[in-house]
Amino acid sequence: MTAARILDVTDEAGFGRIPPCADPGFDHRTCDFWEDEKRGSKAARLSWLERAPAPAPEPARPFNPFAASEKGPAFNPFDPTAASGTGGASLFDAFADTGSAAAAENPFAPRRTAGPAVAPDAPRKLQLLARGLAIFGSYAKVLEIDGDAVAYCQFGPLSAYPRAQRVRELYPRLPSAPLPAVITCIATTAAARGQGHAKKLVLAVVDDLAARGFSAVEAYPEPEARPDATSAANPAFWTTCGFGLAIDDPRFPVVRREL
Repeated sequence: MTAARILDVTDEAGFGRIPPCADPGFDHRTCDFWEDEKRGSKAARLSWLERAPAPAPEPARPFNPFAASEKGPAFNPFDPTAASGTGGASLFDAFADTGSAAAAENPFAPRRTAGPAVAPDAPRKLQLLARGLAIFGSYAKVLEIDGDAVAYCQFGPLSAYPRAQRVRELYPRLPSAPLPAVITCIATTAAARGQGHAKKLVLAVVDDLAARGFSAVEAYPEPEARPDATSAANPAFWTTCGFGLAIDDPRFPVVRREL
């Protein structure tokens, strides 16, 4: 019996499950084509799979008698903490800047908890996929069949993909409110084509986006591209997934599905 599993790419383990592109010249794990509308590329870039180097330490600077002290702020006679010399917490000020690290705890404000995130030295593409984890959730899913990764889908809010925004700017008649979610990439491995895996994954993404509160989702097919050279599919594929042709353009069509 075939076992299918769809997983969200939210950490390095999930990132490692992203399947290869049919054309080895491309790589989902290094593609920033949709995130960077000016210089984005779909090309395979091995350097992107390495961990980001730690920032270099700042060089020592010569002493400047006119510069502010690096050992801490100057004495403030109006700061009750400084005046007491105890270093204790100051009294709660309801009108203080709540964004200040030194602000006293507000007993009436809800406690903030750290949201999900990836390591600061994670591969560049994983960092891009993780930008909205704390608010939106995952930006990518992988479909596995019997433990093998066979399909990949990238999606998210329109604001996460500047190139998609530029495509929409070509067509003012597209609905502007509420803004849709977008699916930028859908691809299967060469060996897994023709078995309905891409459609299964897209429909799972559509259901997920509806559950997240979106009222529509768009995609931007490439009608003339070779199957191995595109991860946007063609309009006919999107029709099978319940999308309609919102913009019938030979070069830059738009498909849309209301949720």
